[in-house]
Amino acid sequence: MYARGRLAGAIMSITLLGGLGAAGLPGAATASEPARNYLVFYKDGGRDAAQRAAEAAGGTIQGRDDKLGYFVVRASDPERIGADPSVVGVALDRPIGRTAGAAVSSGAAASTGATGADHARRAPGGDPLSDRQWDMKMIGATPTGSYAKARGSHKVLVGVIDTGVDGGHPDIAPNFNRALSRNFVADQPTDDNGKQLDGPCEHKGCKDPADVDDDGHGTHVASTIGSPINGIGVSGVAPDVSLVNLRAGTDSGFFFLKPTMDALEYAADVGVDVVNMSFYVDPWTFNCANNASDTNRERLEQRAILEGMRRAVKYARAHGVTLVTAIGNEGLDLGKVKTDTSSPDFPKGSEKKRAVDNSCLNVPAELDGVISVSSVGPGGRKAPYSDYGVEQTDIAAPGGDIFDGGTDLKGASREILAAAPENVLRAKGLIDAAGRPKTSSVIRDCRDGKCAYYQYLEGTSMAAPHVTGVAALIVGRFGKPGKGGLQMDPAQVERMLYATATPKGCPASRTYRYGTGESQVCEGPTAKNGFFGHGLADAARAATAAP
Repeated sequence: MYARGRLAGAIMSITLLGGLGAAGLPGAATASEPARNYLVFYKDGGRDAAQRAAEAAGGTIQGRDDKLGYFVVRASDPERIGADPSVVGVALDRPIGRTAGAAVSSGAAASTGATGADHARRAPGGDPLSDRQWDMKMIGATPTGSYAKARGSHKVLVGVIDTGVDGGHPDIAPNFNRALSRNFVADQPTDDNGKQLDGPCEHKGCKDPADVDDDGHGTHVASTIGSPINGIGVSGVAPDVSLVNLRAGTDSGFFFLKPTMDALEYAADVGVDVVNMSFYVDPWTFNCANNASDTNRERLEQRAILEGMRRAVKYARAHGVTLVTAIGNEGLDLGKVKTDTSSPDFPKGSEKKRAVDNSCLNVPAELDGVISVSSVGPGGRKAPYSDYGVEQTDIAAPGGDIFDGGTDLKGASREILAAAPENVLRAKGLIDAAGRPKTSSVIRDCRDGKCAYYQYLEGTSMAAPHVTGVAALIVGRFGKPGKGGLQMDPAQVERMLYATATPKGCPASRTYRYGTGESQVCEGPTAKNGFFGHGLADAARAATAAP
């Protein structure tokens, strides 16, 4: 199962731009502390004052972004810079993010009859593995449902901010927009303690091409959104859209704040219509602007994360980008969290126990202007790992639940099946030298001598792309010609997403109790509650609804 920031297979984080060792922890400054790169966010109208403050503290300006309002400053005393009233926050340009959810199936536990052999059955009216896609049936993305009315359009650009997208995968390539895809990070072989981080560099400058995914998480997400109906493998929610890789995660899955903001800014500037963000920004699971248990530098860093991501989200929405995110996978009511024991989670071992309250936010899930998605299993109940909250949950979608009993899937897993990069499966030992799957969590489908691979995963990371796909269908139907192809006001997309969702109220008892003894309480009416938000995303209704 997923634990926030610690997934059993698809761990995302953020790369280092400068060195970061023990001295790089966000504590008090020391006299011998070396200079590092910091992101210095200034108040509206405070750019010149912030620059003077940085230079007065001995810092040098390395770069700036006037759109989002920050400098990149090389400095050794960030607290002195942060003390200036023109400065909102200061964050070390360091690893600060992880995926929001993809617990990899063990195969034996999660599958119910699938084997590691090649898939031979052909699903009538769909792609060969459509019979295993209970998730698409749940939201009406079928040949007799949304596919018959709306499949999206290549003019609809869907950005995937993730670990990368395998642009050469047979079930991704027909819809992959290579020209617009970008990689905003460089891999780092080892951390500053000499421990393996991303492993050996495969490409010059440690920067992978924009069609590579050495983790698998981003490819799985992209496949759920927009795998084409092409006679092989699976079909996505919006099988005719264009997929744009906006890579902000390294091979090991870590994210920088800056690459994440860069990806959002780029998406806005090139006319991307919808962005999927199945990650959250670390090292702080909950970012608190003024937590008494944090040091001054830790508070400055969290303020910078909050401000930087708020500005990036606002900029993207103002330029027509609808933003969808996974809500997270710790089974927490995000409105009632009292303790955080997992932050800061980089470098390893720096975690501490601290009190938090509802003013401390998980980013980007709790930011205004972002659609947060909870996860359900094949039986329709909220998955026990999915975070929730009456303020935080906007909409629900299938993300998988291996413990969802009482569902007859006729051999298919209770998780989500989508594309997987062959190189990743080989590296993890999930296929043999001849390419045959070694576990029932992996399926191989071949056509005309070409084989493609698919993997069962679960998590809110798997739920979010279903909603992203439905949003893309809406843009395809009602978007107007504009930059990138089509454009549509994100507020209008969001309104239609909620209006076409299938209402789903809290369980009769209001309380879920799981085998571990854990209890989760659903609050709110059917129209908007903490488990399912405005309801279950519905592609079939979105494909036919009036604007």
